[in-house]
Amino acid sequence: MDYIEEEVFENQDFSTENLPKAEYDNCRFVNCTFANSDLSNVIFLECEFDSCDLSNAKVNHSAFRDVQFKSCKMLGIAFHDCNKLLLSFGFTDCMLNLSSFYQLKLKAIRFVKSQLNEVDFTEADLTQALFTNCDLAGAVFDYTNLEKADLSLASNYSIHPESNKIKKAKFSRQDLAGLLQQYDIVIK
Repeated sequence: MDYIEEEVFENQDFSTENLPKAEYDNCRFVNCTFANSDLSNVIFLECEFDSCDLSNAKVNHSAFRDVQFKSCKMLGIAFHDCNKLLLSFGFTDCMLNLSSFYQLKLKAIRFVKSQLNEVDFTEADLTQALFTNCDLAGAVFDYTNLEKADLSLASNYSIHPESNKIKKAKFSRQDLAGLLQQYDIVIK
């Protein structure tokens, strides 16, 4: 496998011709299109994706280690298919609607100003995760570990306390209804 280090990829379209299978170390991808591309078995180490479209990209066995996504469109990505060894990434200003983090261990992951509509967090370990100014409308939390997670600045979530671990998690007063929806009560 090729090794590519400290390279900047700018304004490139990988939706028709896939990014070459390689190990990318400390690389930047700026304004690139990966929509519907196959990123399977690619290794990303300490890389940054800025203003990229990765919607519906295949990430089977892809490694993401200390990778940052900023202002990216990432609809429908099955992150649960990634290489789980040392998996570590963060998202700022991203649109992750319809993506899946099913059963992933994502302790202390950071989601900042991101749209996470209908994202699947079923059985994920989100211990100490941070959701700052995130829209979680329709996101699925089922048997999810949210212990010590901070959702105090998140909105539109619906989390069932009985089927998730929420010990010491932080929620805002005005969004507590997201913890009580299942009870069909009226909050005024």
